[in-house]
Amino acid sequence: MKTEASPTMNTHHAVCSIIPPYILDHMSQSNDAKVRRVAIEAIEQSAAARAVRRAMTMMAGFAAVPSPGAKRHRLVYDVENGGFAQLPGTLVRSEGDPKSEDPAVNEAYSGAGTTYNFYKRLFGRNSLDDRGMTLISSVHLGQKLNNAFWTGDQMCYGDGDGRIFIRFTKSLDVVGHELTHGVVSHTCNLEYQNESGALNEHLADVFGSLVKQWQRRQTVKKANWLIGADIMGPETSAKSLRTFTEDKAYENDALLGTDPQPKHLKNKYKGTADNGGVHINSGIPNHAFYLVAMELGGKAWEKAGRIWYKTMLKLTTTSQFTDMVETTSESAATLYGNGSLEYKAVAMAWKAVGF
Repeated sequence: MKTEASPTMNTHHAVCSIIPPYILDHMSQSNDAKVRRVAIEAIEQSAAARAVRRAMTMMAGFAAVPSPGAKRHRLVYDVENGGFAQLPGTLVRSEGDPKSEDPAVNEAYSGAGTTYNFYKRLFGRNSLDDRGMTLISSVHLGQKLNNAFWTGDQMCYGDGDGRIFIRFTKSLDVVGHELTHGVVSHTCNLEYQNESGALNEHLADVFGSLVKQWQRRQTVKKANWLIGADIMGPETSAKSLRTFTEDKAYENDALLGTDPQPKHLKNKYKGTADNGGVHINSGIPNHAFYLVAMELGGKAWEKAGRIWYKTMLKLTTTSQFTDMVETTSESAATLYGNGSLEYKAVAMAWKAVGF
């Protein structure tokens, strides 16, 4: 039987979730029976999500639901704690509807709108597919589910167990991250394994963070450069799922363990877990982006973000880290000039992480 990490498996459209498998695996070994139970539930739902995503690949032409008038269109559904078989659930809020009494509904609606506006206003991109794709979200997936997913045609959010994680709609960078997986699938469509998969996760982290920074109008120095800080529950000491800085997001946490992300090529993970380290090795290009943004200063979406967006449009399904290095340099030269401060900042950052 082939495993998810098998190099011969078609991971082109593997399911994208915000909680890495290594966190769920660590939780499943906990001495706390409740922690083990919610971890196993999340692992099972991840398997169900993979089945949904595989089905989407068989009918790709239907995955992008067009919107009325090819403009911003959001639909939020309530799965009412059902599983993937119940997707999308009951429609509870459509584009232009007043606020719901359910905060998860409002957060999913608002987060999708902010992400749409970010791509439209900064890059002229009309939704994930650049053709006005409807942004579909389903909330209250599963029972206290510790995860959020991009299935290939919609967003799905768990409520969290209230201890380790809280509701996943609460974090705008999580929403932006998962929706950016949709942008990636409609642009470079990076295969979800090994280095190309790490670049897929990297781009989702970069633009998820930029969506949050843009919404808050934060400069590079005011931004916290964390992914998932707003979903961390009261019983973990972890400050976030990941961090772009040289630090670890968590270390020796009783529930989550230690953040395994490297920040330098010499420490790259070379095993087969996590689809060849897609959530792990994304830490290397993540840190490079952070170094570029800090070197250029100001607001990260204005220059570093433009370079990375242009790069996303140029990459291919099998692009590797070296392709990312080369293409970001080309994009910086095209946008700002060969030898410009921006070009030098990109070169400096990649050198700092081992290229």
